[in-house]
Amino acid sequence: MDLASTTPQPIRLTSLAHGGGCGCKIAPAMLQAIMAKTPVAAPFADLLVGTETSDDAAVWRLNESQAIVATTDFFMPVVDDPFDFGRIAAANALSDIYAMGARPLFALAIVGMPINVLPADTIGAILAGGASVCAAAGIPVAGGHSIDAVEPIYGLAAVGLARPDRVLTNRTGRPGDVLILTKALGVGILSAALKQDRLDPEGYEALVSSTTQLNAVGPELAELAGVNAMTDVTGFGLLGHALEMARGAGLTAELFAEAPDVLPGAAALAKAGVRTGASGRNWASYGAAVRGGDALAPWKLDLLCDPQTSGGLLLAVDPAAVAPALNLLRARGFSHSAIVGRLRPGPAQIELTGAP
Repeated sequence: MDLASTTPQPIRLTSLAHGGGCGCKIAPAMLQAIMAKTPVAAPFADLLVGTETSDDAAVWRLNESQAIVATTDFFMPVVDDPFDFGRIAAANALSDIYAMGARPLFALAIVGMPINVLPADTIGAILAGGASVCAAAGIPVAGGHSIDAVEPIYGLAAVGLARPDRVLTNRTGRPGDVLILTKALGVGILSAALKQDRLDPEGYEALVSSTTQLNAVGPELAELAGVNAMTDVTGFGLLGHALEMARGAGLTAELFAEAPDVLPGAAALAKAGVRTGASGRNWASYGAAVRGGDALAPWKLDLLCDPQTSGGLLLAVDPAAVAPALNLLRARGFSHSAIVGRLRPGPAQIELTGAP
């Protein structure tokens, strides 16, 4: 008897999900259509940030010096290792707190698992991975909720604290602000290659290293004079989240197509045709608001639309504050930080150019 044929093989988490990571997000156009039918909440004087401009988290003012920042984020597996999946999902959820300039206080786990398919040890490893990232952030996982689901889902509801006068949103950029991106692009392409068994060990290490790096520098950036707006780049790609920033500020976002760093191996894979379905849905949703996309090679456009699970922060910074911001980012380990564009007067759209 061939013993190898009778030995149970580990279940690939990504094989249990129709999507993965932030590529699971509903496409921007569909989400806009859904939200258009959602009743508008009554005005609340202390609700500083709600659903008006697709910001990263809700903000509720408690008093003159404190505001609660709350978010929820969850998705299906982006990798097969359960511990890594938990780590990535937790880092991604906490990013929304950091992107508002807040410090997290605690988190609640969101767990949906096919309990007749996945062993308890595998599910436990996912939760342990998430708890390890929360511990690194200095917060507890204080509870949560679990259900039996068809596809594995994991994430967090997170609560943080910020000063009301230092909360940063995606709508407060100013004309002349420089746009800085703190992480390299290509997460979605690498994760797609993983599902296709085309990702080498170096690519996997780059994928996990980027997606588990906490955006904990966010509150420090919020304290820097001249950092005017901030968001994180996730499922809608760099173009989509820059467009949200442009629309929020009522300005044109000029993006330098060649400026963002790219994760090792991602460009070669993109040139070889590896892409996510989400990048195409993203372009279909907002491509009409992007000028200059037709001049780019298709693989380059895919990178700019690529969904970034636990991606970097996108900052709008006064030119005088660019050097201090970049110095801080590099001191905190964000070696891929780069100037990727600027905001200027004009219609709320993206204009792609080659270089500054």
